[in-house]
Amino acid sequence: MKITELLEESTIKLKLDSNTKLEVIDELINILDSAGKLNNKEEYKKQILKRESEFSTGIGEGIAIPHAKTAAVKIPSLAFGIKKEGLDYESLDGTDAQLFFMIAASEGADNEHLDTLARLSSMLMNKEFKNKLINAKSKDEVLNLIDKQEAEYVKSKNHSTTSKESNISESPSKLVLAVTACPTGIAHTYMAADALNNKAKDMGIEIKVETNGSTGVKNELTDEDIQKADGIIVAADKQVEMTRFNGKKLIQVSVSDAIKDPEGLINKALMDDAPTYHSDKKVEGSNSDKKQRTGFYKHLMNGVSNMLPFVVGGGILIAISFMFGIKSFDPKDPSFNVVAKLLHDIGGTYAFSLMVPVLAGFIGMSIADRPGFAPAMVGGFIAANNGAGFLGGLIAGFLGGYVVILLKKVFSGLPASLEGIKPVLLYPLLGILITGAIMLLFIVNPVKAINTALEQWLGSMGTANKVILGIILGGMMAVDMGGPVNKAAYTFGIAMIAAGKFTPHAAIMAGGMVPPLGIAIATTFFKHKFTREERDAGKTCYIMGATFITEGAIPFAASDPARVIPASIVGAAVAGGLSMMFNIGLPAPHGGIFVIPIVSGNPLLYVFAILIGSFITAALLGLMKKPLDQKL
Repeated sequence: MKITELLEESTIKLKLDSNTKLEVIDELINILDSAGKLNNKEEYKKQILKRESEFSTGIGEGIAIPHAKTAAVKIPSLAFGIKKEGLDYESLDGTDAQLFFMIAASEGADNEHLDTLARLSSMLMNKEFKNKLINAKSKDEVLNLIDKQEAEYVKSKNHSTTSKESNISESPSKLVLAVTACPTGIAHTYMAADALNNKAKDMGIEIKVETNGSTGVKNELTDEDIQKADGIIVAADKQVEMTRFNGKKLIQVSVSDAIKDPEGLINKALMDDAPTYHSDKKVEGSNSDKKQRTGFYKHLMNGVSNMLPFVVGGGILIAISFMFGIKSFDPKDPSFNVVAKLLHDIGGTYAFSLMVPVLAGFIGMSIADRPGFAPAMVGGFIAANNGAGFLGGLIAGFLGGYVVILLKKVFSGLPASLEGIKPVLLYPLLGILITGAIMLLFIVNPVKAINTALEQWLGSMGTANKVILGIILGGMMAVDMGGPVNKAAYTFGIAMIAAGKFTPHAAIMAGGMVPPLGIAIATTFFKHKFTREERDAGKTCYIMGATFITEGAIPFAASDPARVIPASIVGAAVAGGLSMMFNIGLPAPHGGIFVIPIVSGNPLLYVFAILIGSFITAALLGLMKKPLDQKL
């Protein structure tokens, strides 16, 4: 996309009337609003001023680029104004601003739009181009100047891509690395990168700059780059990945400093006494760890990490409610307690009901950005309420995300004037419709059929071979951890309790406790095979497992299903088989450690069965999972 597709004659003013910074902001906003580019002028102004409060968008050398990315923008656009005599815009270098580009980026702006805006920011670093714009006599001349400069810029970038971005010399005399990032990731990120690149070229210094902009990380620094570097500059006003720089000479400044004084920063980074960066974290977030989190795994982890608070918070609230009595949340039970019901309702009825939709929604968002969130979340909600469980949620997440990717391709040919309706109308309407229809027509019913078949099969099996039945029931509890297979076994256990047969449900609860307990033990004894986040989550799995909340293992199963699910199934099956072998009976449908004292048979043998199964799962995970530094 060309810059002049975002800038048109109706949003250009050759002689601005304003005399102050606030006046020019208002004047440019009015130009955009009059051209029909905004949904809400006041909200857009609020976001512009919020951006200015972080630091001035007057970048110096006569240029100001006020900008905001917000849903208040109807159509991604540019407004341009000239104040030839200049005005005080609180610029970084103290000079008056003469050229004003106001960037209006919509909240759902795609990468093409954002790349175009970033290209404009970089082009403005050319002094000759700036002077020609200041002296432009007509709107048509402005557009022609921009088209010509953009063509030259793209040509020069294409010519220098290999040397600048990927092929660092094997033995450079001096190599500087840099990372640039600003809060909106539209203008300053790329201007700082160009300032550093241009100055390093003048100084005869080799440089590679990673940009963390709205379209994601570009020109990413590799572990090999970091190892070779003589100095590193991090010019950022938002969080960037820092642990990878542990032990390297590093200068950390605001992104505006890289625009103002790139030469000074490069010199400081190369000084012998430049400060050495020390991370307080183990370097497990480095590029080697990040490489594994791409594609399918990246999308999966995005859903899992956002689902985790619902699993942890809701599960622990349920566990606390059991302290008042196993059925104390039930108003019909003699042990009813108002506080227990409150805790159980918040944790079980509400927090847990959001778990699968949130998993699906954030998987979809990872795949297709924000437009993918709503279709995937609706699909997850359909899965959660129709017996498809968390596996159905995974399907819904990927389905919703890729449906939106398909829609983006279908509508890529629409005119630029219709760009604003894509994220607010076309993507949510058609994305939700298509995802929901596929889930209801093709996903839910087969899962229901499988669930029904499993229940019938278990019912016909009876208790003829109790140990085999215990192995099957225990293993089923770990197959999908709250999904249809798990629920089929659990429903069978409840039916057996109603029939006065308590041994099957004891095997079921033992099997259901093993996955989170086994994972918790694994994160304790095999720390080098789990990330810091996973080890922290593992601590809560002790509580989840102890209180028979199998769902506590879902985040681990979702992020590494090929290892976690088989290990959990084996351990749970052993626990279920041992429970049956020890002839343990459980008259309560839930409760974990709180109901172990009321089992029929030997409670210590029941605990032994659960622990054996849990340690088997932990040992298998320790054997199968690779250390973090060996993962691909």
